[in-house]
Amino acid sequence: MTVPTLRLALVQAASALEPAANRAAVAELTPDGADLVVFPEAFARDFGESGSDVAPFAEPLDGPFARTLAEAASAHGTTVLAGMFEDGSDPERPFNTLLLRGAAEASYRKVHLYDSFGYRESDRLTAGSIEPTVVEVAGWRVGLMTCYDLRFPEWARALVDRGAEVIVVPAAWVAGPRKVDHWQTLLTARAIENTVFVAAVGQPAPRYCGHSMVVDPFGDVIAAAGPGEPGEPVVVSAAVERSVLEEARRVNPSLANRRL
Repeated sequence: MTVPTLRLALVQAASALEPAANRAAVAELTPDGADLVVFPEAFARDFGESGSDVAPFAEPLDGPFARTLAEAASAHGTTVLAGMFEDGSDPERPFNTLLLRGAAEASYRKVHLYDSFGYRESDRLTAGSIEPTVVEVAGWRVGLMTCYDLRFPEWARALVDRGAEVIVVPAAWVAGPRKVDHWQTLLTARAIENTVFVAAVGQPAPRYCGHSMVVDPFGDVIAAAGPGEPGEPVVVSAAVERSVLEEARRVNPSLANRRL
């Protein structure tokens, strides 16, 4: 069924080191009136200090965090997406996983681990298999990527080639020189080059960058937050319109004009 509008709510909030506190935050912060509610990467439990062992906090896909997402989605009549650490075959290196529960269900294991800017995510986590994840949410095709995936344009294109009309990017984009500029530039570029909506939510400053935003297929920012603060969650709401998607792909038919 073709649905003209998808109502998004991006919850820019900091995750804590205590999983129970994060589950309580999901229950408290999930708003009414959205088709898709998105929390940041690693929301079930923050990464902790650089290089910390996160394996003790890994859960199965039907564990306590999954149940919390499902309950919040049911209570608010929506679908909820959030990041967690998932049990895998290597007990010392779990997956960095996005979990979708509610009116739609899916999971995505982060493919591109953050081995950059002095970090070594692959020391503590296992990369997912190279299989783009696109799921139908409220009549829209939604592609999933996580944080560092944003720096790989071919990954966004793979999602669009599988039908994505919206790309959702939960993140814990680490703060630092030029990092906000990179975040905003790359989100806008992925939207323009793929004529797709991009909805990205990050954990807030000071450790991370915040600046959650929704970009339309023309590259216009239609909703955005600032850097934020750990104790002050912000919900960025936007209604994305299929007519805008169709017009962008008519005016700028770059997907149809590709020669590679």
